[in-house]
Parts: sequence; structure tokens; C-alpha cells
Amino acid sequence: MEFREVLRRRRMVREYDPDRPLSPEVVDRIVAHALRAPSAGFSQGWGFLVLTDKADLDLFWEVSTFGKDSRSGRTAAASILDEWLAGMSTAPLVVVAHSHKDAYLDRYARPDKGWTDRAEDRWPVPYWDIDAGMASLLMLLTAVDEGLGACLFGIQPENHDAYREAFGVPGGFVPVGAVSVGYAADTVTPERRASIAARRRPVAEVVHRGRWSAQLAADDQA
Repeated sequence: MEFREVLRRRRMVREYDPDRPLSPEVVDRIVAHALRAPSAGFSQGWGFLVLTDKADLDLFWEVSTFGKDSRSGRTAAASILDEWLAGMSTAPLVVVAHSHKDAYLDRYARPDKGWTDRAEDRWPVPYWDIDAGMASLLMLLTAVDEGLGACLFGIQPENHDAYREAFGVPGGFVPVGAVSVGYAADTVTPERRASIAARRRPVAEVVHRGRWSAQLAADDQA
């Protein structure tokens, strides 16, 4: 598929065909492409948990989503979450991307980087999380290229401990996001497509050429 077509088709898919499994070769390509993401200092501090067995997937959804307390009251929000889970849990593949801060601090304390310590305050933004996010994006794009749908979502902090315990994730690895993948079973109606198009922010509103302040001044004069 042409890259521009991949970008055009990319969307978050939240319901999958449970009767169409993924071949091991497709799963391997999705994960392998994640490893092509850039990483600061080529630290590659990420880690990926790949779940394809039904028992593992069932356990993942049990320990990672919402928790028992959030289901105690039948509020409108709880019903929405239940509907979300009913669709998402049909995915035949979930890949959880983790960041590993220590790998970056260790890498930049080596002689070729010019630093002599692991001080975290040298980092204006957490590149360990950014790089895990870029790896996740490559998985999303690979899914589209394979004719599949995918969705990136987070694991709530209150569920991290249960998730780590269930899958033996070391404490130094933080689950930045999970990517569900499968054959899309949801449909985008013309009405929803129009709604999305109407809500998409225009280029002129978010892209500032030359000077950000100059753009703001022009807007104020308009």
C-alpha cells in the first residue's frame, strides 16, 4: 500500500472480527516494525509484551481495565466503558509497549555522550516514553498496511501493579500504551466521517511557519 494511503486509512478501530485470527507472520511483522522506531542515543529502552493466546488476552483485559471498583455503580460512564471493552476485547492481538528509563540514563552516562552521571534533570522531556510512543505508531501503521485495524490505548495507573503481577513485568518497565490489532468489525458511517472531518483542526490553526508569534499577530488582526 502506498504510504499516503496508509496515512489516509489510519484510524482507531475499537471492534474486531473474533472469527478472523492473525497469522504468526503478520504478528511478527507488526512487532518487528516497532523495533525500527528511532530512540535517543539508540538506547532502545523499550520492551514489548505480545499477547495472542485467548487465556492471556482474557487475563489482560481482566487486570488492566477499569478495575472492580469502577463497576460497582451503574453510571452512564460505566456503561460506556463496558461497551468500549466489549468491542476492544475481541482483538486477537494486543501488544503492550513499555518504556525503560534506566536504559536511557545508563546510555547517556557513557563516555561517548559526554555526561558522567545519570541525572534525570538533564532530560527536558521523557524520551523513553516518547520513543515507546513512536514504536507504537509504527505498529499502528503496519496494521493498516496489512489490511488490519488497530487502536492505541492506555492502562490506568491504578491497574499497573495488577498488570505487572499477572504478566511478570519488571518494575523498571512502564506500560506506556497498548495496541490492539485485528480485522476491523466496526464501520464508519458517512455521518461520523463528516463529524470527524468537521472536528479536525485546520493546518493553518496548528502549523506556524517562521514565527509562532507572527501567526498569532495575524490572527489578532483578522
